[in-house]
Amino acid sequence: MSEDNLTKDSIYGEYKEVLETIMNRLCAKFEEMNEAVFNETGDHLYEHLTSRLKADDSMREKCERRGYKPDAYSAVHLLRDAIGIRIITSFREDIYAIIEAIRKFDHCRILEEKDYIKHAKDNGYRSYHMILGYEAEFKDPEGNDPGEFFVEIQLRTIAMDSWASLEHKMRYKKNIKNQNLIEQELKRCADELASCDVSMQTIRRLIKESD
Repeated sequence: MSEDNLTKDSIYGEYKEVLETIMNRLCAKFEEMNEAVFNETGDHLYEHLTSRLKADDSMREKCERRGYKPDAYSAVHLLRDAIGIRIITSFREDIYAIIEAIRKFDHCRILEEKDYIKHAKDNGYRSYHMILGYEAEFKDPEGNDPGEFFVEIQLRTIAMDSWASLEHKMRYKKNIKNQNLIEQELKRCADELASCDVSMQTIRRLIKESD
């Protein structure tokens, strides 16, 4: 199948390449920032970064679940997580340093923020979520040119990400016995990992102060 046919068959239609371009630009911006911090301090601001354009099947299912027509307008404009970027740090304070840097990005505005680190979910989940509006030189589904496109960003420490990955895998297991006990243990593990994050951050500060 040709690349043109793949684009036509995608729920994103003509916007597929636009979204990929924006995603790659932002990833390059984060990588440039990470390298600059390393050159200045000897420490990276984050450990690794992953990005994805939400799969067509997942986006179609979400559109239908929300009561939207499963088309490019819904996928690109009504829903705001077609582009997803996840940044994993070693320390909690680095997450907030990255957030402050994002606030200064050109062509970006923060539309939504949810701090599940300071205010963890009931099950123990911790992460920082942001929705960005990114202005680019492409016409958006509303006809604006330059247009605005949306990006979901998640920031987590290594410990938060490890817990979330394991919890996600176990959540879809069927016929689990002792469900309540498992949920309690997951919550306990999340709290212990959060405590370790705080301790490791304290240790790093003590080391820096002793330099």
